[in-house]
Order: sequence, then structure tokens, then C-alpha cells
Amino acid sequence: MTVIGLGSMGTALAETFVSAGHPTAVWNRTAAKAAPLVAKGARHLPSIEDAVNASPLVITCLTTFEDTRTALEPAVASLHGRALVTLNSGSPAGARETDAWATGHGARFLAGAVKNVPSAVGAPDTLLYYSGDRTVFEEFASTLRVLGGDTVHLGDETDLAALYEMAVGATLLPALVGFFQGAAAVQARGLEVTSMVRFSGKWLDMIKSLLPVYAEEIDSGDYSDAASSVNLFLSGAAHDADLTRETNVDTAWLTPMHDLVKRAAEMGYGEHSIAALTEVLRKPERAA
Repeated sequence: MTVIGLGSMGTALAETFVSAGHPTAVWNRTAAKAAPLVAKGARHLPSIEDAVNASPLVITCLTTFEDTRTALEPAVASLHGRALVTLNSGSPAGARETDAWATGHGARFLAGAVKNVPSAVGAPDTLLYYSGDRTVFEEFASTLRVLGGDTVHLGDETDLAALYEMAVGATLLPALVGFFQGAAAVQARGLEVTSMVRFSGKWLDMIKSLLPVYAEEIDSGDYSDAASSVNLFLSGAAHDADLTRETNVDTAWLTPMHDLVKRAAEMGYGEHSIAALTEVLRKPERAA
């Protein structure tokens, strides 16, 4: 196969293919990045046209869908009949646009996402999901599973991988900023941040255990059986202001989330499950 784009993730993909014994061609705009892979057995090709021509399976790992299309533009004549798999970030609209672009040039298109860090590529529990041309997934399934043991085809709609990438990824930044806020607060007391890691992990495990409950509430639209109510979260908002005064840690990033909780209470969800925030997040025209 061919791997195009040798950032940290693209390099991890190519290294994993090489380690698994797959003949692997690589291309990167900055050719020097390919040298460590060549030393391990990859074949670096000087032009993107050569790279696309080198294999029936072309995997791109660039930053966005637009970057992918731009990089491949000089090689569009070579895409005909090849399987193009994208592993990049981007919106569902970007996936649909790239699908139309790729199939317009005669390629078979599969959009994908790696739901882990580069060092986890190739592990048995690493999740990758794909959407789009099922024949591509079925033909190259054994090759794609080299990248992670938890490999899923979400459906024939090309934009599903991008949709889930963004839907699942929405959890990341709030969770990390919450941890960083806690780290700053602990340090303000002269304590090591490492002292809270075990407890934060337990907290995240607890949150994980609640996701099936919240998902069922959201799917059913019934928030009446509240283990943790909107009002409970509303009463806790004042504690963040206390933390700011005591530790001089900026908690202003929480203000929009507190506003969501207030809006939920104003909409009559005060005694309902915190999962009712989903209803607040819906745009009015969609809710209608």
C-alpha cells in the first residue's frame, strides 16, 4: 500500500504496515521525514504521482480533507480504479465533498478515523472506524486491521466516520481542560499533579459507566428518572467561583456550560437528569 503524509500519525501507520510485513510506499511533502521509514524497509517515492501509482490502496493521513485533495491534485489522473482511504480530521460535509471529488476521478473512496494516539496504532484494542464504499473495506479489511484490532465499518454513507469522529471527539477538550484546571488548583496548594491522577482516572471510569444510562435517556427522550439532576449541577456552579478566589485558577471556561445548565432549569428540566442538556443543545428549528 501507499501512505501519503508522514506526520506523527502517518509515520505510525507506515511503521505498523512495515512491521507487519506489508510492502509500503510512502510520500511526504518534506522528503526528509521519510528517511527513518526507509531505514526500516519502506520505499520512498519522489513524487505524489509515483506514490499513487505504486499501489491499488492509497491511504492518506493529512490534516484535513481539503489538505488531502490539494496534495492529491497533481495525481488525479492516477486515482482511477484505486482505493483511496482518508484518515484525517474534518467535518461530515468535508467527507462528502471529498467523496464526490474522489469518485469523480474514478477512485473508490473510504473515509476513516483513528480514535487513539499514534503510539497506540497497531494495538489489539485500538479503534478505527470507516464509512463509505463497503467493497473497499471488505477487500482490504485484513490490511486495515493491522492498524488496530477494533476496526469497524459504520455504513455506506461516506460521512459517518467524520460524524462519529466529531461526535465522540467532542468529549476530549472539556475533559482535558477540566483535568488541567484541577492540576492548577492542586499545584496552587503546593501539591504534585501526579497525586491526583489515580483519582481522576477513577472519576473518568465512573463517567464512562454512566454513558449507557444517559444514551438511553436521550434516545427515549425521558429524563424523569434523575440520578444526577440539572438542579444538582446548578447548585454546584457556585463552587467554581469559590475555587477561583481560593486558588487564583481561572474557571471562566466553565461559564458557557453553567449557562447551559441554567437554560435547562429555565426550560423546566430542573428535577430531570443532566442528560436533558441534550435538548438545550438542539437548535430550535431542529427541535421543532
